[in-house]
Amino acid sequence: MARDSKAADREKSRSIGPLRGLSPFLRPYRGQALAALAALTVTAAISLTLPIAVRRVIDGFSAEDVSRMDAYFGAAIAIAAALAVGTAARFWLVTRLGERIVADIRRAVYDRMIGMSPAFYEKLMTGEILSRLTTDTTLIQSVIGSSVSIALRNILIFLGGLGFMLFTSAKLTGLVLLIVPLVIVPILTLGRKLRKLSRENQDRIAESSGMASETLQAAQTVQANTHERASRAAFGSLTERAFDAARRRIATRAAMTAIVIFLIFTGVVGVLWIGARDVRAGDMSAGELVQFLIYAIMVAGGVAALSEIWGELQRAAGATERLVELLHAPDALTDPEAPAALPEGPGAVRFDNVTFHYPGRPGVSALSGFSLDIRPGETVALVGPSGAGKTTVFQLLQRFYAPESGAVTLDGVDLSTLAMEDLRRRFALVPQEPVIFAASARENIRFGRPEATDAEVEAAARAAAAHDFLMRLPEGYDTYVGERGVMLSGGQKQRIAIARAVLRDAPVLLLDEATSALDAESERAVQLAVEELSQGRTTLVIAHRLATVKKADRIVVLADGEIVAQGTHAELVAQDGLYARLARLQFTDGAAA
Repeated sequence: MARDSKAADREKSRSIGPLRGLSPFLRPYRGQALAALAALTVTAAISLTLPIAVRRVIDGFSAEDVSRMDAYFGAAIAIAAALAVGTAARFWLVTRLGERIVADIRRAVYDRMIGMSPAFYEKLMTGEILSRLTTDTTLIQSVIGSSVSIALRNILIFLGGLGFMLFTSAKLTGLVLLIVPLVIVPILTLGRKLRKLSRENQDRIAESSGMASETLQAAQTVQANTHERASRAAFGSLTERAFDAARRRIATRAAMTAIVIFLIFTGVVGVLWIGARDVRAGDMSAGELVQFLIYAIMVAGGVAALSEIWGELQRAAGATERLVELLHAPDALTDPEAPAALPEGPGAVRFDNVTFHYPGRPGVSALSGFSLDIRPGETVALVGPSGAGKTTVFQLLQRFYAPESGAVTLDGVDLSTLAMEDLRRRFALVPQEPVIFAASARENIRFGRPEATDAEVEAAARAAAAHDFLMRLPEGYDTYVGERGVMLSGGQKQRIAIARAVLRDAPVLLLDEATSALDAESERAVQLAVEELSQGRTTLVIAHRLATVKKADRIVVLADGEIVAQGTHAELVAQDGLYARLARLQFTDGAAA
């Protein structure tokens, strides 16, 4: 279905119109753009005077006054010098402008994507976004920094050259103009096909990039399941499809270039043959014929260059279209226009008759009529089988998703009325599988509070029982831990994640069994730290171990998105319901430990 939609998009986009999407990025640099356009116009005008200088030099050979001939040669050198300086200025201005605009586009796309809700990423792979940020912006950079400049220059050369041709010989110019329709037809016809193939090529590249990103990030899982051969085959198939689309695009562009160049230069040779006969008949001088010939070659070269640049512009139009799609992509969650102020409350949490389905699973209810009051400072354990809705509670509370009905409040304020950044500052999260970034251990702990001092970072690490192992690393806290923390063990990564939560010092703690990957000694130390941290704070725990459950003030048992029981450990065991069965099965390992 998605591919059919993309194909439909490609059918609709047959022009370079999408390049208008670059105008918001070009607008702040209008001064630079106008300076570049001025330099381009001047160099084009200088180029158009060269044939006149050549004509003067050729006709000057027969002049008796040698000084006049010398002056013509001197003028030709001066024109060449001015052309060199103007071209250098044009190159500097245009290339710098292209780099600046592309840098702004990359920032704008990243700024937009980093704030998109999880629902957005259910439909689009991160690898495809990365492809658009790299491959597509590179195409745009090439066009802004080179192709557009060359295209405008050739348009000016074409129009100016055509005017001078008409001034030099109306007869020969009329013959040349007969060729123009023959050239324009293949440019327009094949150009449309080229536009479609260019977009398809970019889509195929994005698909292969997405697949590569996904599998390379899970390389150990791929290898552990001996899936390398299948992954290579799948990536190879996607790569070949991208190559096939590129091959058809290249063949179309090559055919268009060949047809255009043949028609242009065949016409020029024919016109030159007629002009040579006029020189022999005395109707024009040899200098005039050479002048006309140079203008004809300039005009023909301009048209040929435009035919090639047209393909580049079409590819860039496709790239711009894809990037603008990201910039204007609708998000299921947005901040309200006038966000409410969230008071510095103690962290009272309330779910009021909440119903929610994940966008990717509309037929499965994640929460149904879910109501839960959590008092400030209370520790609540969420237990239940897989898919019961425990993680969904965390997701809705941080407003990664919005409930379809009902309301979620924090300190009496509906989350939908708050700015998401303000809301999420009130939470500290320790996921079951902690995310470690490719940076130093210190920067990973500081991730939730970038302004924290080194002393605060160290204090948080001590509280999370991470200080000792961090000091044993080669460079201590400044040790680079690798992509996704590959240099650390599972328990070490989790202790860094706990230190990050300690440092964040938020009124509400969200713990997805924060000690599940620790050895017994570290677990005890971290449990003590978490218990101390929980004092005076609201704490929600997705519990997998009996020790964690028994220390909670209240246990909430979920099944199929609904609360089926709640109470203390002893009360729920006495009821001999779902919790008692989970305690015998799910929590047995925790009890043994």
